Amino acid sequence: MKGESGMGRVENGGRRLNTRMRGVSPSATMTITSEAARLRRRGENVVNLAAGEPDFDTPDYIKEAAVKALREGRTKYGPAAGLLELREAVAAKLQRENSLEYSPEQIVVSNGAKQALFNVIQVLCDKGDRVLIPAPYWVSYPEMVRMAGAVPVGVPADYEKGYRITVADLERSAVEGARVLLLNSPCNPSGVVYTRREIEEFVAFALERGMVIISDEVYEHILFDGVEHVSPGSLSREALDATITINGFSKTYAMTGWRLGYAAMPRWLARNVAAMQSHSSSGPNTFAQYGALAALKGSGSEIQDMVRAYRERRDHMLKNLGGLTNMQLLKPQGTFYMLGDISAMGIDSFAFAERLLAVERVAVIPGKPFGVPGHVRLSYACSLEDLEEGTRRLVHFLRH
Repeated sequence: MKGESGMGRVENGGRRLNTRMRGVSPSATMTITSEAARLRRRGENVVNLAAGEPDFDTPDYIKEAAVKALREGRTKYGPAAGLLELREAVAAKLQRENSLEYSPEQIVVSNGAKQALFNVIQVLCDKGDRVLIPAPYWVSYPEMVRMAGAVPVGVPADYEKGYRITVADLERSAVEGARVLLLNSPCNPSGVVYTRREIEEFVAFALERGMVIISDEVYEHILFDGVEHVSPGSLSREALDATITINGFSKTYAMTGWRLGYAAMPRWLARNVAAMQSHSSSGPNTFAQYGALAALKGSGSEIQDMVRAYRERRDHMLKNLGGLTNMQLLKPQGTFYMLGDISAMGIDSFAFAERLLAVERVAVIPGKPFGVPGHVRLSYACSLEDLEEGTRRLVHFLRH
């Protein structure tokens, strides 16, 4: 650093970052998984309990649809908001499965649900706006809010509360300037699925204050033990007009590398989100969208097969880690994650994850970036063999 200027701190010989980027941290999930991958390339026997994606392959009929599109020459630029045929299929899916009435003009298909969410936050939020985010939360939520110049406001819930916030928690956090409530159910990283009654209360809270609801529903199909997924926008016309629904194909169809997601929203916002996307990434991959179209028209039988496998793995992990005195676990109702409360150990979650990887060659994700210091996120999106070995090593680590 050479000094200060009226334009902000001068770094790197006068070159500097945008002010909003200075407080943005790299994704903790990407950092740990990258280090685990580096060790594996070196020949180390690393067990990955950090994965944020299904370990299943994309179903063949989806891949074949994309191959067919390639062979037919569907390799040109598509509409910035996504292929009309796909947006029509998304609208039909939302009506059929979620009781959400959106037209194709209200849907923007993006390069993953992450970009869909990013686009919405950048267009919707302004400098100084407050965004209420129930914690635990996905690591990218607060960073996206900061990149928009807005202020993330975490609404905490811990192990003792079952990682579930209440309306009373929201009321205590609803500072002046709170414009957006960001909900994620089923929740990454806790596996919590909010009940219909809870969703009704959250929606009423937001509507009374004129707030917009962003509902991230990307794990909607990964549910266990008969719990129900409820889309906030399905509760009433008023709720629909105040809600942006985020979803995608990555988790449900094991299509993470395809990078396809979507946002469904009021027309006034959809026009602006599509305009922003037209000047950034343009439309998503054309031939991949034909794969997504096939996914929406499929029977969905492979989804249930994956969910059954996740449930078996969840139960296996809980059984293997049960009885530990220095790690508390709650049974997830959805997703393929669970949180381990290690606060009794008095160790920073980053230090815990780094030492576990160094000593036992097991990768987990620190909880601090998820808004839950003193926790780690464990993923059971892996084979039963890896799960068995990974939990064995984790128990050894915790007991020694």
